[in-house]
Amino acid sequence: MKTMLWRKRRYQQYGLVLLLSLWVALGWQTGFAQTAISARPTPQWLQDGVVYEVFPRQFSPEGNFAGVTAKLDELKDLGITILWLMPIHPIGEKLRKGSYGSPYAVRDYQAVNPDYGTKEDLKRLVSEAHARGVKVILDVVLLHTAWDNALMQHPEFYKHDASGKIVPPVREWNDVAGLNYENPELRKYMISMLKQWVAETDLDGFRCDTAGMLPTSFWEEAGVSLRKAKPDIMMLAEADKPELLTEAFDIDYAWPLLNTMQEVLGKSAPASELQRTWESERHRYPRGALRLNMSDNHDHARAVARFGIRGALAASALMFTLDGVPMLYNGMEVGDATESGDPSLFERAPILWQPKDRPPLRDIYRELIKLRKNYPALRGGQVQWLPNSDINSLVTFMRRDDKDEFLIVINFSNRPLSGRVDLETPARFSLVNITGLKSSDDSLLPQLQLAGFEWRIYRRATTAMVAK
Repeated sequence: MKTMLWRKRRYQQYGLVLLLSLWVALGWQTGFAQTAISARPTPQWLQDGVVYEVFPRQFSPEGNFAGVTAKLDELKDLGITILWLMPIHPIGEKLRKGSYGSPYAVRDYQAVNPDYGTKEDLKRLVSEAHARGVKVILDVVLLHTAWDNALMQHPEFYKHDASGKIVPPVREWNDVAGLNYENPELRKYMISMLKQWVAETDLDGFRCDTAGMLPTSFWEEAGVSLRKAKPDIMMLAEADKPELLTEAFDIDYAWPLLNTMQEVLGKSAPASELQRTWESERHRYPRGALRLNMSDNHDHARAVARFGIRGALAASALMFTLDGVPMLYNGMEVGDATESGDPSLFERAPILWQPKDRPPLRDIYRELIKLRKNYPALRGGQVQWLPNSDINSLVTFMRRDDKDEFLIVINFSNRPLSGRVDLETPARFSLVNITGLKSSDDSLLPQLQLAGFEWRIYRRATTAMVAK
């Protein structure tokens, strides 16, 4: 009997060792090893920044560069520090989609869309932004071109099928033709073109469309060349590809977090999935990698349409208080619900700047941005997820540095919630007053009483805790 018990324990031990080994192996394969690799250093202005994506065609009644320039004071007052201009090049006419065509079907890399103005108008926009302390980055589309792009004179620059016919990069994208980055001359052309735009207009960087679908080696080559021309240039990858952040890019999309947000708010997935996704991404990416946090952009239906006003604001509260760089999109600060993705991407659909029945969203976003600007703990501090009593609805985490601690609590359900957060020392936290928001309850931490989609931010001085 003793022998049988001994063997049983031995088998259990072997099983535990086997499971541990399997866990380590899987962790290594899915990115745990990359925690020993650091992301490339990034400009401080990017780390501290707030990005605003603007679609010039939809942004103003004029639909041009002048319409953006006219609102720079409003964007500055909001707290925006980085202006991302969606593609500004002339749009192809051959196989065009819709009345205006997609700005991502580029006809001429050397020119600006005449609907937007002239290159001088663009230079003025950049200069006026710089005068207000706002950086400007340009959206560039290098995976494909319009079918009537001047580069068609070089068919060797394009991808071909077995019969020798030029093809789109993706079958469904039939308004564009795919480029072939195995051709070294194409690479030289594109890098030279990017450098030319920086030299001529004093741009501060690029948002690179579909960056993950181009060879990493090209982006690394481009990054080296561009940083020689402008050392603090910013490179944003539309990608979720960890290797891009080791040498080529400064920041990429936090797409998995956005996708999980949509599962939580749109399909009632547990709110704890947000923490799980965040932790998974930390393991998968190089140490110190910078991610762009968003809940709204030109590829999705507007957040206020997907989540409702209160749900969209709860999503923004998370995106503006987690680590990474937050982003607003084109009228998001007023709760605009006008679509700009497919099919509106190909049409004229201006922002409605005074939509009906909206809370004071501009004030709320201004306060969130100001809070992030004033407290480094919300930009580069540690993130500590805290247990709570309702993991299906409630998200609770801490941001801290050596001066301040911030407790963020967000109810991701549309129902009132009564619960608690697991805090070792709940004393001395004070509720941060956000203009336009009213707390539904004055319960003392660690107790929480939250209305549907309600969120709160609490602060206390770290130094006070150390002194004690």
